[in-house]
Amino acid sequence: MARTRHWILRGLSHVDGILLVLVLLLLGISLAVVASASGQSPARISGHLVNMGLALLVMVMVANVPPHLLSKVGPPLYVAGVVLLVGVALFGEIRNGARRWLDLGFMAFQPSELLKLALPLMLAWYFQRNEAVLRAKHFTIGGVLLLVPFVLILRQPDLGTALMIGASGFYLLFFAGLPWKVILGGAALGGASLPVVWGLMHDYQQRRVLTLLDPSSDPLGAGYHIIQSTIAIGSGGLFGKGWMQGTQNQLDFIPERTTDFIFAVFGEEFGYAGAILLVVLYLAIVARGLVIAARAPTLFGRLMAATLSLNLFTYVFVNMGMVSGILPVVGVPLPLMSYGGTALVTLLLGMGIVMSVATHRQLNKS
Repeated sequence: MARTRHWILRGLSHVDGILLVLVLLLLGISLAVVASASGQSPARISGHLVNMGLALLVMVMVANVPPHLLSKVGPPLYVAGVVLLVGVALFGEIRNGARRWLDLGFMAFQPSELLKLALPLMLAWYFQRNEAVLRAKHFTIGGVLLLVPFVLILRQPDLGTALMIGASGFYLLFFAGLPWKVILGGAALGGASLPVVWGLMHDYQQRRVLTLLDPSSDPLGAGYHIIQSTIAIGSGGLFGKGWMQGTQNQLDFIPERTTDFIFAVFGEEFGYAGAILLVVLYLAIVARGLVIAARAPTLFGRLMAATLSLNLFTYVFVNMGMVSGILPVVGVPLPLMSYGGTALVTLLLGMGIVMSVATHRQLNKS
């Protein structure tokens, strides 16, 4: 018993207390909202509890791995992820017109989820390794390392995940010292290429953008999600209708209400005040991650903590913007709130890396 207590205390010594409290607060809110959104379904509630327990365990385990060991995982994990993406392109299973999954027999696996962590780990390892001699060629190579999985995921097609991975790679390149003239030049080039990008987009992707501009053009089809979610959020008012009292939710008008559109359920039941509190909790996690990044003793630690923190911000911004009707629907879950095991484990694994950077002060450069 004493030995078990010793190992538990030793494991928790590498958990950042501030991040842990913020994560647990959001998970507690998530459990309440999933219970309401699912009509208090025992299967959904128990499944969510299992997912949370597994994700928290993974977070604690990763937090106990020193960053210089985590950095060595980057290259093999990245190579494995790219190989699996090629496997998806060649042999992947097609669902709803998209080839995104590999059928392993006992389970279907989506390799793009792996790249959400493999890409920043690979880039951080690469820039750490070349920290003393960083030149333009290193940023070019970093750009290529980002472009390969981005294009493979975009071809599946999976625009939402591709954009999230692209944002992750950009953040890391930026914190590694990507020159402003390159950033501004790239932004100008991107703006100029929008007509070409529009022509390359799939029909359903173009419809999503057009629906964003005028949801009423197809109220029972492509515009249904945005119309119902904005009605739910707007009807919540200042303080909401109360837990389990949201009519749009309880009458099944909100689509995907336990996953991508869970913020609509939250907004209807807890109102504007609740939404502000939720945003403050997310910003507190991001701020804590950036503080950890600023204090990190190695480039790898700084890059990973800063990138993973801004990744969280990006997911929150895209999901809330999508549900509120200011961004196209791209199928991005709300971090620490939406039901789903893979996304939750991936996210808390990332939080574990941030905690590792925070609590392992004596590091060996990789």
